[in-house]
Parts: sequence; C-alpha cells; structure tokens
Amino acid sequence: MTPEQKALVTATVGTLRAHGVALTTHFYRRMFEHNPELKNVFNMGNQQTGKQQTALAMAVLAYAENIEDPSVLVHAVTKIGHKHVSLDIRPEHYAIVGRHLIASIGEVLGEAATPELLDAWTVAYDQLAALMSGLESGLYQKAVSQEGGWTSWRPFTVRQKVVESTEITSFYLYPADGGRVADFLPGQYVSVRLFLPELNLFQPRQYSLSSAPNGEYYRISVKKEVGSQHPNGMISNRLHDFVHEGDIIELAAPAGDFTLATTKQTPVVLVSGGVGQTPLLSMLDYLILTNSPRQVVWVHGSRNAEVHAFRGAVADLATGCKNVEQHIFYDTLALDLEATNYYAGIVDLQKLGGILLPEADYYVCGPAPFIRKQVQDLAALGVLRAAIHFEEFGPATLSV
Repeated sequence: MTPEQKALVTATVGTLRAHGVALTTHFYRRMFEHNPELKNVFNMGNQQTGKQQTALAMAVLAYAENIEDPSVLVHAVTKIGHKHVSLDIRPEHYAIVGRHLIASIGEVLGEAATPELLDAWTVAYDQLAALMSGLESGLYQKAVSQEGGWTSWRPFTVRQKVVESTEITSFYLYPADGGRVADFLPGQYVSVRLFLPELNLFQPRQYSLSSAPNGEYYRISVKKEVGSQHPNGMISNRLHDFVHEGDIIELAAPAGDFTLATTKQTPVVLVSGGVGQTPLLSMLDYLILTNSPRQVVWVHGSRNAEVHAFRGAVADLATGCKNVEQHIFYDTLALDLEATNYYAGIVDLQKLGGILLPEADYYVCGPAPFIRKQVQDLAALGVLRAAIHFEEFGPATLSV
C-alpha cells in the first residue's frame, strides 16, 4: 500500500468506531442476498444475535487502526485462521467477501466513499486476504500431513452418547471410514456440521474436544440450551434431541490456538465456568495420561451439583493424583458439600490467592463476563498477562 492509501484507511477509523456494526450488518445482508449459498458456511445463530456483525466490525476497526503495522494483530489473525480452516474456508471465499465488503463501504458511506478511498480499502483487503489465505494454506497442509488427517468434511459415527449432567452430554465420535483420527493439541476444537430442516441449511458449530488425543475417536461434550429457539442451541439441541448412537455426522479436522503448552514444566491452573470446562478437561486428561509431574489446580464454577458435568471424574483424579487439586464454586451450595474445596458463589480467585501456584500458566474458559472477571482478578493478584490464556466461545468480541 502507498502512504496515501494507508492514510485514507486510517482516516476511516472514526467512522468505523461509530458505525462499524451498521456497516457489517449491511455487508452480511448484502452478501447473503447475492450469495445465499454462504448461509451454509456462516453461523446463522450468531447472525441472529448480532455477535458475528459485532466481531467483524471489531476486526475491521483493528485492521484500520493498525494498517501501518498489521503484525501486531498476529494473535487475532491466527485465531481467525484456525476458525476459517475449521469451517473449510477457501481462497475463493475471500473474493466473494471482498466484493461485498467494498460495495458495502460505498453504499453505507455514500458520497464520502470516494473512488480513492474504495481503491485504498480494496488494496488493504486484498493484502489481508493474501495473509489469511497463506496462513490457512499452511494449516490445511499440516492437517493432511499427519496420520489420520484430512481437510473439508469427514463423516463420523456416534458410537456412544453419554449423559454427564442434566445439561451436558458427551458424544464419542469414530470415523465412519474405519480409519484413524489425527492427534490434536489439548484445548483444540472440531467443527460439527448438521443439516437443519427448519432452515433448509447446513450449519456448522465448533465444540471443544473434551478428552486427550487417542488416535481412535474424538469426544465432544455439548450443553443443551434452554428453549428450542435459542440461537446458540440450533445445533447443540439437535445433537441432544435428534442425534442418536449409530448416526452419522460430519466433522472438520481439529483446529484452534487455545492449547496447553505441552513442552513446558510450569504449574498449571485451569479455571472454567459451566461448559467452558470442556477444553480444560482435555488438558487435564492429557497431563494425567502422560504422567506429567506438573502441579495442577482445577477451579470450576457451576450453578449447582446437578448441572456440574464430570464432577465425579475430576474428583477421582484429584484424589488419585497427588499433584492435582480441585476447588469448586456453586451458586447454591448444598449442606453436604460444605467442605474444604467447595465454595458458595461464583468463581472468585481472590479467595484462592494463597492456593494459586506461583510461576503457573493460567488457562481460563467460560462466558465472556466470566473470563473478564478472572483475568482482572489474576492481574490484581500479580499474575503476568503473558501467563494468562483464555478462550471465548463463539465470535471473538472480548477485549481484556
């Protein structure tokens, strides 16, 4: 890009801050009108809630703000690249998106969208698309280079369906072709694609892998959302209600950059809220199966014991492994649970200040407000930001 073009993009920052969501809402409406086949690729639940529009507006703004040095966005770009690979996004999709994005800028800004400004944004977008396509090409190549790896969608058989709590059920997924499955890093996720008759669309959703890699199957543990029309429950509820043992579903290969640093020897603190425990379960399972000497503290919060999935499994691990301890928070604490490692209320790391391990790596997963509180509390306890890793389910809208 020329200095003049960068200046033109930078000049739109104020407009993007004020009207970014209006722009991205117009963009998605326009794209789906002209390319309705892309509704099979995008999460229409997130479209309904507005999360996707907000996430894209934040991403476009961040790119404009850092157009002089996009390298500062490498973490965000990597996270988006993993998500795109899990959705089978290909270079040709970028051409479609770019065409509609530039057209939307012109339509929303009106007379302010001069030919020079549109040209500048076209160059900026093409630059970003080339960066993303290159990153994703490497991820695709890595996926197929390992034993059991693949790209695009692969059929899997639901071999077991296990109820873990009143809300969460686990699905044990084996390749329908009888082959092996690729290993993955603890903390990663897979995309599941199902056909939704009520929308007449295929819809993908990401679910964290909730066990350690084993070469034979993947396990996902899915929360059922209350209310059949809940936008976040379109696929989750269908898995609970209509997918049974013996059924076939489609999966993309494992992806995601929220992963356990398996080569480190630092202590590990795993902090989760609700179904946010699923990627952390994979990390815990891996540490146990590999006989890791690392000290592990498991901190989890649930509304009550009935909705608390894997309660017994984690308790057994904590009892059987001298280097693992657990601390559980319940909104409502039953009298029989008033013990040393159970607490009333939401997860409060300040209460565990004397228990948390020095020099530890902290992995946090749960709803956005939960993550924000835990990161702030850890900072108040003196934990360095570089030691805090978190995963927000859904479109990335969280900044801490």
